[in-house]
Amino acid sequence: MLRRKLAVSVLSFSLLMGSAAAMAKTVFIASDVHPADYPTTAAVIHMGEKLSAQTDGRLSIRMFPSGQMGDESTTLEKTRAGAIDILRVSMSPVGGILPQVSVFNMPFVFRDMDHQHKVLDGDVGTKLAQEISDSNLGLVFLGWMDAGSRSLITKKPVTTLDDLKGVKIRLQNNPIGLDTFKALGANPIVLPVGDVFASLQTGVIDAAENNEPTFDTENYVVAGTKYFDLTEHFMIPEVLAFSKRKWSKLSPEDQTLIMKLAKEAQAEERVLWADYVEKSKQRLQSQGVKFLPVDKKPFIEATAPVREKYGKQFSTLMQEIQNTK
Repeated sequence: MLRRKLAVSVLSFSLLMGSAAAMAKTVFIASDVHPADYPTTAAVIHMGEKLSAQTDGRLSIRMFPSGQMGDESTTLEKTRAGAIDILRVSMSPVGGILPQVSVFNMPFVFRDMDHQHKVLDGDVGTKLAQEISDSNLGLVFLGWMDAGSRSLITKKPVTTLDDLKGVKIRLQNNPIGLDTFKALGANPIVLPVGDVFASLQTGVIDAAENNEPTFDTENYVVAGTKYFDLTEHFMIPEVLAFSKRKWSKLSPEDQTLIMKLAKEAQAEERVLWADYVEKSKQRLQSQGVKFLPVDKKPFIEATAPVREKYGKQFSTLMQEIQNTK
């Protein structure tokens, strides 16, 4: 009888210890509106694999891709509330709460992607990253994510301002974007992204603007567009962040490790993005798309009033960006 009680006690203790060990494991919920193989999503998934390996499974990340947790505005609010731990989010919803990051929404604010990386990795990027963490956004900044540059997707070549005059081009309902293309002489038309293909086919619009992967995956070639005119008018980075509510509950050691792995994810995503763009470019070229260089100087000069109108409050910051070599 005593032996049986002892065996039961040992078994109960073992179960208790196993349960305690299981409870000690933490799975961070991550969200992205993009699919699992998209550069931003893939980089965070890989970050989770490294986190699990370096903590012997004590910490891990479970990614919910393809907008499973909602659109970007929804997931931002969920992250602020602590329902999501790790979020990749575009600049627009962040700028709605923290206006100074909207400096990146200005047309032609970056000379090229190399310039953008130098800005983000330098004093300006460090300053804005700290402001994100210190603000009432409810986020702890982890890293910057590449989203490429937006150029013109057209049926006819556009290499000068004269080529763009009167061109009906699809834009998001964004004041900066609309004023940018009005300043360039185009005729911007607001349409949801789901209507772009049919509108190109039927002639409701003559052109669109986006990055190479979107041109590729949305099959705009089939809709009649044959040119990618390299204006690179917008280069807007994205943010990888952690919920501040959850961050404060982590040990300093775990915070340091996550920060380290996030910086590695930032670097990895840049490589993944460049490869993603190159593969899209190759597919587009195989379908006859021509990539046309553009003299940006007249475009930059024409949009100076837009930067003056929307960027006045960021004038010092914009000068710091321009001074970054």
